[in-house]
Amino acid sequence: MVLRLIEMILPEEEKEGLERLLTSNKLAVLGVWTAPLEGIWARPVGGIWKKTFTERKILVKILVSTANSEAVIDLLEKRFRRAEGCRLVVLPVAASLPRPELAEEEAETKTLPEEKPKKKSRRIGREELYADIAYTTGLSRIYVFMVILSSIVAAIGVLRDNVAVIIGAMVIAPLLGPNVSFSLATILGDGSLARRALVANLVGIGTAIVISFFLGSVLTVDPTTPEIASRTVVGLGEVALALASGSAGALAFTTGVSATLIGVMVAVALLPPLVTFGLLMGSGHESLAWGAMLLFVANFISVNLSGVATFLGQGIRPLGWKEAKRAKRASLMAMALWLLMLIVLLIIIIRSQPITI
Repeated sequence: MVLRLIEMILPEEEKEGLERLLTSNKLAVLGVWTAPLEGIWARPVGGIWKKTFTERKILVKILVSTANSEAVIDLLEKRFRRAEGCRLVVLPVAASLPRPELAEEEAETKTLPEEKPKKKSRRIGREELYADIAYTTGLSRIYVFMVILSSIVAAIGVLRDNVAVIIGAMVIAPLLGPNVSFSLATILGDGSLARRALVANLVGIGTAIVISFFLGSVLTVDPTTPEIASRTVVGLGEVALALASGSAGALAFTTGVSATLIGVMVAVALLPPLVTFGLLMGSGHESLAWGAMLLFVANFISVNLSGVATFLGQGIRPLGWKEAKRAKRASLMAMALWLLMLIVLLIIIIRSQPITI
């Protein structure tokens, strides 16, 4: 069982309220501990660290399973978010003794004797998910440099018809974070995260095109090379791959597992068509280049459509009911828009070229 340790700093006068909150709600927590804080270290902006004793605080530690963490965090946030000096931190737990399986079963038996056990989601909490995804979204020099490196490696692999080199480029391509972030921002109605994800995506796309265009203008590009020719037409298999990649990327983050291998899948759907477009444009094969761009656009839409659908199916919602209502409307509109664009693209593909599988 995957566990989380919730640590929270509260004013001392909130201790009784915390006890009532935890006992009055049917929460399957595995343990709760409180301890007084003798002082808090703080540093004013531009100042030095110093210890202050002006307010009496308590440190609360709550051990909970990952499946129950979101419910506990939401309850604590609703009750104490306006408490002065309140701070909540979620930490992963490598191991806990005694083993928590029996402890959790006993807790559920005591707290929920008359209710039928419900099937619980195994995903991580919303706030933890947001922190993980937002961390991978920031536009930085490292991100741009990784896009440049992966574009160069992918271009060499495509030109040499070397699948192993192309896979190596996918490993280092940082394209998973911005696309999954855009899907999560749509579900939560978070405009700030959406803008960051969109900027990171546009910068990554533009950088890959510029690098591959330059390489295509100075190197010999043979459009009959299998790795190039296969990316100038759009088949149902490519669309299915992109849909599966977007869904797998969202699931990788929500389950808290490593997203490295899933990122390779997303990069396979996005980077090779983009690099192929730049190489063909740089070498003067414009008509074939637009076929590669059409493949990239279809894959990009598919990745984001399946990402939004997966997050929606996982039950990820904002905390407040007003925000949840607005975000649900935005996510349904976004899904409809992505789906409409994909249908339009498929119609264009069917009318302009034979569908391949």
